[in-house]
Amino acid sequence: MRILKPMYVVAIAAITLASCSSLKNMAVPTMDTAVNATAKKGTINDEDFNHWAHADLATDSIPGMSLDKAYKFVEGKESTTVIVGVIDSGIDIEHEDLKDVLWVNTKEIPANGIDDDKNGYVDDIYGWNFLGGYGVDAPEQLEITRLYAKSKSKFEGKTAETVSAEDKAAFELFQKYEKAYNASAGTYIATMERLNQINATFDNVMKAMETDKISLESLQAFKTDDEVISAQVAGLVALYGRGATYEDFKEYYDSQAKNKSYDLEYDGRAIVGDNPEDITDLNYGNGAVIGSKDIESHGTHVSGIILANRTNDLGMKGVADNAILMSVRAVPDGDERDKDVALAIRYAVDNGAKVINMSFGKSWSPNPEWVFEAFKYAEKHDVLLVHAAGNDGKDIDVSENWPNDTADKINELCDNVLTVGAMSSNYDENIPATFSNYGQKNVDVFAPGVQIYSTVPKNEYARYNGTSMASPEVAGVAALVRSYYPELSASQVKHIIMNSGTEVDMDVLIPGKKGEKANFSTLSVSGKVLNAYNALVLADKMVNKK
Repeated sequence: MRILKPMYVVAIAAITLASCSSLKNMAVPTMDTAVNATAKKGTINDEDFNHWAHADLATDSIPGMSLDKAYKFVEGKESTTVIVGVIDSGIDIEHEDLKDVLWVNTKEIPANGIDDDKNGYVDDIYGWNFLGGYGVDAPEQLEITRLYAKSKSKFEGKTAETVSAEDKAAFELFQKYEKAYNASAGTYIATMERLNQINATFDNVMKAMETDKISLESLQAFKTDDEVISAQVAGLVALYGRGATYEDFKEYYDSQAKNKSYDLEYDGRAIVGDNPEDITDLNYGNGAVIGSKDIESHGTHVSGIILANRTNDLGMKGVADNAILMSVRAVPDGDERDKDVALAIRYAVDNGAKVINMSFGKSWSPNPEWVFEAFKYAEKHDVLLVHAAGNDGKDIDVSENWPNDTADKINELCDNVLTVGAMSSNYDENIPATFSNYGQKNVDVFAPGVQIYSTVPKNEYARYNGTSMASPEVAGVAALVRSYYPELSASQVKHIIMNSGTEVDMDVLIPGKKGEKANFSTLSVSGKVLNAYNALVLADKMVNKK
C-alpha cells in the first residue's frame, strides 16, 4: 500500500514534452494513482482545515468524525492506556509529535544483544523490524513478479502440449502469472522509457545553457537557433508551468530507476537472511523500527493520524489521547510478504496491542492461510485489526485485495477485522474518494482519506491521500473506544464503529466508474462514514445498559 503521489508527480505525469525528434508530442504517463480530488474547506479556516477529518457535519458543514464533540462526551471519565500496533514501512519514533507516545518494552534492556524478556526478539525496545537492515531502504518485488519468476524457470518456452499431465495445473498458473506480469510490467517499462527521454531532455538543455541549475525564468530567457533544443526548452517551460521542477523530476526519476517491483532477478530477502516460504523460520529481523526517510514517511504519517500527541501544542493532534505506539516494520518498497504480515500481527498481539492498523495491501497472495491464522490468533486474543481497502478505484467484492478476512469474498473467517474505504470532505456526490476501493460485502465503513494532515519524518508535517490515511482514522477511534470502555470486545468495537457511523443517503460517484452513480449505501457493508462521537455514545449505552 503506497501513498498516493504528491502533486508535482501529477504535474510530471500530465506534461507533454515536445521536440523535433522522438520527444515530439510525447505525453508522460500517469504515475501510479494520482489524485485530482480537492478537499472542500467548508466553513472552517485554513489552519483548522488541517484537521478537517475531526470536524462535525452539523457545525462545520464538513463530514468529519465529530472528534471534539466526542471528547466533550467523555470529559471527566477515566481511561486506560491502549497499545496500538502499526504494521507499516517504518516510523520516525523520534518525531516531536510521536516520541512521547511510544510503547516501550520495559522488560528488555536496550542494546545488550540479549532477549531479556524471552519473547523471541532481541532488543525489541519499540517494536520489531521484519525487513532486516538498520536505517536502510527495503526494496522488494511485487508479488506477481515473485510468482512469475518462481515458475518462469520451469515453464518458459513450454506449451500445454509439451508439459506433463501432472504439471498442467501449475503450467496454467504460470500462464496466468505471465499475462498479469507482462500487463503490469509493460506500463512500468513504458514509463521508464519516457522518463529516460525526459531525463535526456534535461541533460541536453542544461548542456546547451552551460549550467547545472535551471529555473522557469532562465528557461524562458534562453534563446537558441537549434530547433531541437528550442522545442525541448518549450517542453520544460510547460513542465515548470504546471508546478514541477528539475529537482522534483529527479527525485521521482531516481525513485523509479531503483524500483525493484518488476526485477525478476532481484533477491529482496538477501538483506533479511530468512526463508520467506517457511513460516517456521523465525530467527530474522531486528529492533530497528525507523527505516530510511524515503519510506518511513508512510508509517510516520499513519501513526500521527492515530495518536500524535494531543497535549504538546505541536503540529497536530491524533485521534486517540491515551494510546501508545508499537512500531512493527513489515511493509517494504514493493509488496509485503505474507509471512512478514502474519508474524507482525502475532508479534503485536503477543506484546499487548489491542488495536492494529494495517495500511497496506496487494493483489496476489501465495500464502493467505498464514495471514488467516494470524487474524484468528488476534481474534482469540481480543485484538481488533483495521485494514485499508486499497487505492485502485475497484469493487473488491470482485477484484482481489489482500490481506482480507474472507477466503471466498462472502463468508468472514473472523469478526475482528474492519476494512476501510476513503472519503473526501465533500458532502455531495463526490464524498467517496476518487481512488478508493469499495465493496458492499468486503468494505465495512468509510473514513476521511483525502488531504489528511499528519506527521512525516524529521519533525515535519504533510497532507497525504489514500485509504492508508482512512484506516488509521478508524484505528484511532477504535483505540479511543477501547480506552474509555475497556470492557468491550474487539468484535463489539468493530460493530459499534460500523453501526454508529453517519448515514449518507444520496447517490454518489462510484470510484473508477467515470461518472456512474449509485447510492452511497451500496459501497460498503454499513453504508456509513466514521463518527467518533456516535461510537462513544453507543459504547456508553452498551456498557451502562442504557
